[in-house]
Amino acid sequence: MPFESSGKRAGRFGRLSTATLTTSTGQRVALNAQRWWDDCSAVDEKLLSLAVGPVLDVGCGPGRLVALLAQRGIEAVGIDVAPGAVESTRHRGGDALVRSVFEPLPNEGGWHTALLFDGNVGIGGDPEQLFDRLGSVLAPGGTIVAELEGPGSRRRKDLVRLEGQAGTSGWFPWAWLGVDDVEAAAATAGLVTTSHHAIEDRHFVMLSMPAAPRILR
Repeated sequence: MPFESSGKRAGRFGRLSTATLTTSTGQRVALNAQRWWDDCSAVDEKLLSLAVGPVLDVGCGPGRLVALLAQRGIEAVGIDVAPGAVESTRHRGGDALVRSVFEPLPNEGGWHTALLFDGNVGIGGDPEQLFDRLGSVLAPGGTIVAELEGPGSRRRKDLVRLEGQAGTSGWFPWAWLGVDDVEAAAATAGLVTTSHHAIEDRHFVMLSMPAAPRILR
């Protein structure tokens, strides 16, 4: 969860090394914000080897994923609602736009891979809505690489806010989705779970669109 969906004021946080996510019920979750700013980890690199361009990184944050893809010669664009995150991505050599995933995007229906790393499957607080939106963005046969909660995790959603050294964001909707529940959530958008990758303490699934174009009703 770099910045996407946390409100445009999140951009004023600048570079966070630590951050806390607070829910409406008072639960506080410590976030490893430093990872957003670091170079890609070995886990990131392994999963990005599955990405086929052009790639859309949803909630790109400071741009570590887009930067690595650019270094590999793979066409990739990050989107984030925080101008500071987009500026950082560009500074690292990646391409990025200040944009929400729910706003009109370039190359609609032409992206071969969409990335939802760092728990960004929670953007908007409704994974089904997010999957449906990405289904309209992806090309036929395209793939979503989504990072999820591990087995046994309870699906939930809440209003949350991000707290960091520079202050506190406004409240925004967020969701948590685990590997046990992703198949049903993705099926509503016509997506099929094709693989599950458990590496160290992180879990990813590959969700694929049918090869034939979707028929919009």
